[in-house]
Amino acid sequence: MGKAILVTGGARSGKSRFAEQFMRDLSGSVLYLATAKVTDEEMALRVKKHRESRPGEWDTIEAYQNLGGVISKQGHRYQGILLDCITIMVTNLLFDVPEMQQEEISVDGAEKAEKMIMKEAADLMAGINASPATVVMVTNELGSGIVPEYPVARIFRDIAGRVNQYLASQADEVYLSVCGLPLRLK
Repeated sequence: MGKAILVTGGARSGKSRFAEQFMRDLSGSVLYLATAKVTDEEMALRVKKHRESRPGEWDTIEAYQNLGGVISKQGHRYQGILLDCITIMVTNLLFDVPEMQQEEISVDGAEKAEKMIMKEAADLMAGINASPATVVMVTNELGSGIVPEYPVARIFRDIAGRVNQYLASQADEVYLSVCGLPLRLK
């Protein structure tokens, strides 16, 4: 059975740096699961910088769907798996639902999106539990900000918050990073 660690915090809080250092401290091979999609020049530059900053011996898979399946199939090959980040995964999954790109979003559409994303989160945990690897998941804490103005942003915030709550409840350890300092919560 795998070990699940969730690292959360605000933007530029040091959460990814903490997670990456955790992986560097492991003795053994590491798989990096990158969930970002390149959609514009800024994102292309961010992805490029992330690729360059990772140790060359780490394997990388760029995907945001069926990560539980990836972990259950690949986990036996790695000491550690770093998934960065859950929030981007949720964003990409949310916009896979066509209704989320419309001006008007129905309650049914939002519930359909949340159900699909929560299933992905449950499948992710099942994959971690089927793997012997230590899996560190990075996510953003979104609940400390203002209430978003637009419906799709509120739907995203709510779903991301519920995914984070679920993953934290299932994880063996949970850390909150603030100002580059990780605080163990669980």
